[in-house]
Amino acid sequence: MTVDLIRDALRTVRYPGFSRDIVSFGLVKDISIENKVLHVRIEIQTREAEIPQQIFKNCHEVLDQLPGFIQVKVEIDVKDPSTQTPATQAGSSSIPGIKKVIAVASGKGGVGKSTVASNLALALAATGAKVGLCDCDLYGPSIAMMFGCHEKPMANERDEIIPIETNGILIMSMGLLLEERSPVIVRGPLATRYTQQFLRQVAWGELDYLILDLPPGTGDIQLTIVQTVSLHGAVIVTTPQEVALIDARKAVSMFAKVNVPILGLIENMSWFECDAGQKYYLFGENGGVREAERIRVPLLAQIPIQVPISQGGDSGSPVALLSPATSKASAAFHEAARKLIG
Repeated sequence: MTVDLIRDALRTVRYPGFSRDIVSFGLVKDISIENKVLHVRIEIQTREAEIPQQIFKNCHEVLDQLPGFIQVKVEIDVKDPSTQTPATQAGSSSIPGIKKVIAVASGKGGVGKSTVASNLALALAATGAKVGLCDCDLYGPSIAMMFGCHEKPMANERDEIIPIETNGILIMSMGLLLEERSPVIVRGPLATRYTQQFLRQVAWGELDYLILDLPPGTGDIQLTIVQTVSLHGAVIVTTPQEVALIDARKAVSMFAKVNVPILGLIENMSWFECDAGQKYYLFGENGGVREAERIRVPLLAQIPIQVPISQGGDSGSPVALLSPATSKASAAFHEAARKLIG
């Protein structure tokens, strides 16, 4: 029985609430064998007592079955996340040249997360900030289309991908690397590798903000991002509908478990306003407002349903490029950017 075999056995132990195991999550710090006694040391950052208890129990269930040991000792070092130095205190991300990395996330698809990420990036750039936008949704990349970009990225002398510059921001997306109808068919490990390359092997240069457009859900790509870079925080996108809010809570819970602060919530598709000025709440009224109050985070904006939003996304000219004085949707995104900076 070798250390590598023991490590492989521990890969069957999942972190409570996630699909990823404790080995790939980087929690197993040491494995040693001495006089037929197996020692395993695990480090966890959490305030929830049941998480280390569950991991301790699951580790023993797996390790106690291994042959050749007279005793198995599992030591779990539990650290309070508040005693660590998060990116918000350090003032920078772990990517050289980038000051702050902000994730735009949602618990489910179809809530307009990519639309929000695109327009939020443009609104931040309008304040004079240097902004990059990385499309981390490998299976359904849409950022390239939203900006009307068809140019294939090149590589520099260091084999780094050179992002495409458009409308004053830098963008990178799997949609720039594939033909329009080519699907991305990869399993978790390869998706993890692609995500790490987008963050680490792209020549982003000097940026004030790098906005990450995450895929929906709480899967491997989200956890890879948390492990790969120091996130300054996350913005949660939802619609007022309760079925969307339920999944948004899951995203909030995921970031809380990995010690990433929620910077704010954006309620998309808040209402439709007809020419006469009457508002119709197609997906419910103020669901995002109540949710922001419940989880005690700022409500950054309520984005109305307007034709220019969808038209802009389809034509490669996002609505935030319009003057806030003439477009309520553009004004909402620019207001969200100001609140986010604050």
